[in-house]
Amino acid sequence: MIPILTLTLNPAIDLAADVPEVRPGIKLRCTEPRVDPGGGGLNVSRAIRILGGQSTAFVALGGNLGGRLAALVAAAGIEMVAFAGPGETRESLTVTETSTGQQFRFMLPGAPWSRTRVEAALARIDRAVPEGGMVVLSGSLPPGVPADFPAMVSNLLGQRAKLLVDTSGAPLAHLAAGGVPDLDILRMDDTEAASLAGHPLEGLTETADFASHLVSRGVAECVIIARGPDGSVLADARGRWHSRSAPVALVSAVGAGDTFVGAFVLAMARGEPPEVALAHGVAGAAAAVMTEATELCHRNDFESLLPSCTAVPI
Repeated sequence: MIPILTLTLNPAIDLAADVPEVRPGIKLRCTEPRVDPGGGGLNVSRAIRILGGQSTAFVALGGNLGGRLAALVAAAGIEMVAFAGPGETRESLTVTETSTGQQFRFMLPGAPWSRTRVEAALARIDRAVPEGGMVVLSGSLPPGVPADFPAMVSNLLGQRAKLLVDTSGAPLAHLAAGGVPDLDILRMDDTEAASLAGHPLEGLTETADFASHLVSRGVAECVIIARGPDGSVLADARGRWHSRSAPVALVSAVGAGDTFVGAFVLAMARGEPPEVALAHGVAGAAAAVMTEATELCHRNDFESLLPSCTAVPI
C-alpha cells in the first residue's frame, strides 16, 4: 500500500450531545457529550484507520485545546505530524434534538493565520510529503489562509505524490477556474457543483456531463460529485461511472463526506482503479450515516454494504 498524508489546517475538537428539544431563551440540558478529533483531514485519517488502513495526519494545533486534540489523535491510533497553529484549536458542537431527530451543527471559525505561518506550514508539509504516495487536503481553511492554498500545495508536491482536494467556497471556486495545474482528484457535493455550474444538476447524466466538463477543461484529472443518498458520480479521461448508495437508515450525516474520502483514498492506495475506489467511498459514506453524531463508520457495516455499491458506467 502506498503511503497517505492528510492535511488539516483547521482541526476541531468535535463535541456531540442530545437534547429533547431545542428551544430559545432557556437552558438546554444536554447529555454527556461524545468527544472526537475532528476537521476534514483528521476525519479522513480516522476513517482510514477504522477501515483497516493507516495514514499520517498533518495537524495544526494551538493552545491548551491543541494539546487535548493531540491526545485524542494519539488515542485513535493515528500517526501525526504536529504543527504549531495560532491561538486556540477550535471546538465544534453537534446537538441532536431527540424529539424530531434534527441535528444542529455549530462550527467556530478558528484563529486567523498570518502569511508567515502559511509559509511555515508549507515548508513543514514539504518535509512530510510521502514520495510516490497520496496527499489529501480536506475541510475548511482557517481565516487568513488564501483561497489558492490548494494550488500552493499542488505546486509543492509536483510529481512526488497525488493530490486529492475536497473543499468548498472560495478555494473550490479558485480550483474550478483552473487555478491548480495538474490536480489529480477533486471532490465536491451536488450543492457545490450546482453553484459552480450556475444551475441545479438534474439527474445522473447532467451531473456526469458537468464532471466531464471540468475534466476536459483541465480542472482535475478526476472529478467526483456526491449526490447524497443517490451515491456519487466520477469522471476522468477514460469515462464516467455512478455508484449508487445502499438504502440505509439515516442516523447522522456528520462525517459522511470525509468517510467517503477515507475509503476512496484507501482503495486507491491499495491499487484499485478509480471506479472501484468510488464504490468503496460510497459504501463508506453509507456506513457513516448509520452511526450516531461524529462516530463515522463501522468496518463491518462498510464490508456488508460494499457489494451493493458497485460502480456502473454512465
